[in-house]
Amino acid sequence: MTGRARRHATAPRWLWIPAVLAVAFLLVPIIGMVTRIDLGHLGEVIAAPESQLAMGLSLLTSTISAFVSVVLGFPLGYLLATTTFPGQRLVRTLILLPLVLPPVVSGLALLYTWGRSAYLGSLLTEAGLGLAYTTAAVVVAQIFVSLPFMVMSVETAVAARGQRYEIAAAELGATPMRVFVTVTVPMLRAGILTGAVLCFARSLGEFGATLTFAGSLSGVTRTMPLQIYLVRESDPQSAIALS
Repeated sequence: MTGRARRHATAPRWLWIPAVLAVAFLLVPIIGMVTRIDLGHLGEVIAAPESQLAMGLSLLTSTISAFVSVVLGFPLGYLLATTTFPGQRLVRTLILLPLVLPPVVSGLALLYTWGRSAYLGSLLTEAGLGLAYTTAAVVVAQIFVSLPFMVMSVETAVAARGQRYEIAAAELGATPMRVFVTVTVPMLRAGILTGAVLCFARSLGEFGATLTFAGSLSGVTRTMPLQIYLVRESDPQSAIALS
């Protein structure tokens, strides 16, 4: 008997009922939206200057956010999975906090920390590095909400794989840096890639924190989700096309 057959034999048939319902629950709204697209109007909407600006800004900021999330989140996720230090549970809880905070609340937290009237924000403003309502603010907001995905992906990958290969390499005389570069990183590339994709996707869809902290300035902070919301108020058909 094959492994696939054994898996089917251990799954109760009734599980297909909620599984199919779950797929339908997720796909039906998407299908409903797609069927409302006016194909004759689609090219015009996408080619509009405001749409082009929003799409370009979304892709640029999401790419930067995903890259920064990988650079910062990979070391943190790896350390959380492989070491023990005082306050580790608290650190893990705080890292996951942006996942459960409403996006608007995340935006308010950023605004009252890095905004022009906040202490840290005022210091940056005096130094000519003000964040609020700039493109940099969009990137900061996206990193804030997407970084936990990178940390969780790496931590999960390390926990599932274990450290036996690193230990073996160290016992053979490899330095910690060599073990990390030649063994750890290559073996975790799937987890790193998954985390990067999740960070990019989360950044691409960010709305509330961006609007609260960065505002909605065309060509500066108005990403595609903000553009869709703005267009929806005056032209629902164009909003569907952009979606």
